[in-house]
Parts: sequence; C-alpha cells; structure tokens
Amino acid sequence: MTGQNCLVTGATGYIGGRLVPELLDAGHRVRCLARTPEKLRDHSWAGRAEIVRGDVTDPSSLDGAMTGIDVAYYLVHSLGTGSGFEERDRAAARAFADEARAAGVRRIVYLGGLTPTDMPVRALSPHLRSRAEVGEIFLASSVPATVLRAAVVIGSGSASFEMLRYLTERLPVMVTPSWVGTRCQPIAVRDVLRYLVGSADMPPEVNRAFDIGGPDVLTYEEMMRRYAVVAGLPARLILRVPMLTPRLSSHWIGLVTPVPRALARPLAESLRHEVVCADHDIAGYVPDPPGAPIPFDEALALALRRIREARVTTRWSSASLPGAPSDPLPTDPDWAGGSLYTDERELALEARPEALWRVVEGIGGENGWYSFPLAWAVRGWLDRLVGGVGIRRGRRDAARLRVGDSLDFWRVEEIVPGRLLRLRAEMRLPGLAWLELHSDPPAPGESGSCYRQRALFHPRGLLGHMYWWSVSPFHAVVFGGMARNIARAAERAQEGAE
Repeated sequence: MTGQNCLVTGATGYIGGRLVPELLDAGHRVRCLARTPEKLRDHSWAGRAEIVRGDVTDPSSLDGAMTGIDVAYYLVHSLGTGSGFEERDRAAARAFADEARAAGVRRIVYLGGLTPTDMPVRALSPHLRSRAEVGEIFLASSVPATVLRAAVVIGSGSASFEMLRYLTERLPVMVTPSWVGTRCQPIAVRDVLRYLVGSADMPPEVNRAFDIGGPDVLTYEEMMRRYAVVAGLPARLILRVPMLTPRLSSHWIGLVTPVPRALARPLAESLRHEVVCADHDIAGYVPDPPGAPIPFDEALALALRRIREARVTTRWSSASLPGAPSDPLPTDPDWAGGSLYTDERELALEARPEALWRVVEGIGGENGWYSFPLAWAVRGWLDRLVGGVGIRRGRRDAARLRVGDSLDFWRVEEIVPGRLLRLRAEMRLPGLAWLELHSDPPAPGESGSCYRQRALFHPRGLLGHMYWWSVSPFHAVVFGGMARNIARAAERAQEGAE
C-alpha cells in the first residue's frame, strides 16, 4: 500500500519516540502531537516529521491535528496514580475517538496492556483496568481500531527492563513478593514497533484487539534468573515472602532501582495478574519475519548491547512523571512580578570553550555533579522517600544531551550546543527550580573561556521562601564547588588532549 498520513501522540515517550522513525522509514508521513513540541526538536528524525502542539485532554487542540490523517496512534496514558486518573483516561480516549471520526480518520491504533482472559475488567489492577477501558472505548467508536495488548516490554530504556535489570544486578540475594511467581509473556520492543507499523495497513473491516507477545512464557523469577545468565552475573538467590503488597513492593523497587515509586506501583500491581497471550492472530495481518517474535534471552542481549554502545534512543523517563513541573521558563515575561531567587557564579579559565562544553554536556549520571557528592546523594534519597524521582535516573547517553532528556532529578529544558545547558528540577520542591550552565568565549583580546552558572528558584508560598533560606548557607559549598571543579575538569581535559 502507499504511505499513510499518520498522527502519533506520545512521541515524547518511550514507545512513541521510537515509532516515529520506524513509520518514516516505512514510507509513511508522520505528524506528531506534543504538549511541548520543543522536546522533540533534537531528535534525529525531527526534520522529517511535522510537529504540532496539542494535548489529548484538550479536544480543541485535536481538531487541526487530525486534519488529513489516515491513521491515528494513541500512545499516551496516565501512570495510574492519584485520584481520578481513570476518568481522565476515559475522557481523553472518548475525545480522541470523536475527533478522529469528525476528521475522517480511517483507523485508530492503540497500545494497551495484556489482561487475563478469565477475569472481569473490574477485578483488574487500576493500571490494567484503565488500559482495558481505553481499548474498549476505541473498539466501540465508529472509527475502525486496532488495539494491541502487550505485557512486559523488553528493550533498552523501557521501565520494565530497567526494573528487571537493576533488581537483578543490585541484589544477589532477594526477598521478593509473591508476584514473582506469576506468569507473563514478555515481548521485545522491536516486535512491538513492528506490529504498530504494520497496523497502519490493516484492512478497513478489521476492528479488534490483538494479544502480542514473545515466544516465551515466564515467571518474573525466571526472568530475573535468565537476566543474570545473559548479563554474566552469578546465580541469584530469590526468597518469596507473601506480606509484600504492591504498595510495599513499589517502595522496595523505588529504593533499589531508578524507577520511582509513582511508576513502580502500577507496574507492580500489574504483575499480580497472569498475562499470557490467548492468540497470535496478529500474524495474519502483520506476518512474522524469520526469527520473530524475538525470544526473551535475545531481547535481553539486544537491550544490553544498546546500553553498552550508548545507543539508547528513548527511555521510560523521556515522559514527564506525576508532580513534575511543566511551567514556563524563568526567562518568560510572566515571571516579571514574582520572587525569583538566584545564585550566580562566574569563572575565567584557560580551557577553550569546546573543552568546557564537553564537561558541561557530560554532567550528571556516572560523571556526577562535581561537588559534595554526599549532599547530592542525600538530596536524592530524601526525594525518593517523599515519592520523587531521586538522583538515580542517570542519563540516556553518556556524552550527548537533547531537549527533554531526563538527567538524574533534572530534565533538559534548553540546550544551545557549545553555549548553554538549562535544566529544570523534577525533585519534590516547594517551588520551581532551574540550573543554567554556560560556556562562553573569552572577552576580546583574551584567551580561554568563561564559565557562568546560575541556579534559580521560584518559591511557592511561605514554605518555598523558608526552603531557599534554609539551603542557601550550603550554596557556597555545593554551587561554588561545582563551578570550580567544572573549570578544573575542563582544563585537565584540554591538557590531556594536547
């Protein structure tokens, strides 16, 4: 068939960010709907796709986005926490289906969760129940729909893979909840993308759900043991205890892995249910090539290889998490009348701007924050204790950043290559915070470069003001030390290159 006009929602997320280039390479034309289009600016495929601003929870923003679209991909959902998320998911799905019908869209494609065949929807975990209800809304609409239902997705950067990876690597002896004995059917992210792309060309009479999974049916315990083998780790000792509820499990996962409690809880709740494919009918419409679906061990090896080669294109943390601020930048005019605390540092150094920029762009993750590591670690622990993301999310790429990347408990808000890195805080704070790092050329007639650093905090209420003044005595050590150590690291890097 000729290429389709495709709308992709959730392009800033893990699956959506990988689906767009796959659709483009298959000859389709792609329009991306994003609440913050700037987050897609630095993706390698950004120049090949149309990017529009919109939000599935705002029906008025969908009208123009749907114009001329043949296939609309719905890849957004709430994370399953907080009151009212199920109703928000329902309302967004209904609005999306209504706008698709009005615009003459020929097919909706939705990626949901695999559910037990012998259990009513109302008995499922809130996370799975919401996914199932969204799928039912699309199937009941007047637009033909393809609902793909997957269990654990195995791929570099997926939340499920990261949870499996860190639990297995960090705990040679594990006290685990009873759900590690529940069977599921994991699927490689490559197969998920293949089915999503193939769904664009389904015949118009197809309106149904398809179970998608890999060839292996495993318990979570078996998945951890097989991960240890593939990763070359010693055999793990796994002890099950029945008193670990999904809520307690989410705290345990949050302490051991980079996956925060807000995301760990819906994942843990879903693992209580046995989720095994009831059919493989999808192959009648999207035929399996030789070697597919990809076996579990091979999917693990592929994911680990991409991590070692620093080729992780998207991560679970690409999407914003509950409680993360998405407010205007501090440079916007709206800030003119509000309080904005700042801490500014500036240093002249002998290193050239390009050497300084390499240090700036490489900050965080394994490289750390160049000052008082214990203070950064304690701040991360405190954030995890109150349900925040903590400092262990690390980086998608060890050397390169792009707008929208998560970086420990920051997110890249703006990047001007060679000149500016602006980070927005995503830790739990009584206000909004940013950190700006600048690599400037020297003044006329001088050599070297100039490093400028600015921390900004917009307090929320009295507690916000009290927070700033309580931590400001430590700024000389934390922010002052950071500026000095970044400058030294840049000068050492230049000396080593000469």
